[in-house]
Amino acid sequence: MEVKALQQMLAQFRQVQETLEKRIGEISVEASAGGGMVSVKMNGQKQLTGVHIEPEVFKSKDQEMLQELVLAAVNEANRRVDEELSRQMKDLTGSVPGIMGLKIPGLF
Repeated sequence: MEVKALQQMLAQFRQVQETLEKRIGEISVEASAGGGMVSVKMNGQKQLTGVHIEPEVFKSKDQEMLQELVLAAVNEANRRVDEELSRQMKDLTGSVPGIMGLKIPGLF
């Protein structure tokens, strides 16, 4: 491969990386459990940005149920972020010829 072609590919990689970082910052998902009794919001960096627990959950004083609902909501939000990141990567890498054939750990 020529040096000029490698430089062009690196420039494309940098652009994809910058675009992906921007899009990750824009991702926000919401997930709930227990029919909406517990809901969480998570950003593209998989940080919780919000938690809402309906007051009825506290009336039952069932600590184990609350823990399970929070766990389920967080796991679902995590899954949704993964799906969105995967979709974003496919959208971005489709514009760079040859990138999908590369096996870059942690990228795909």
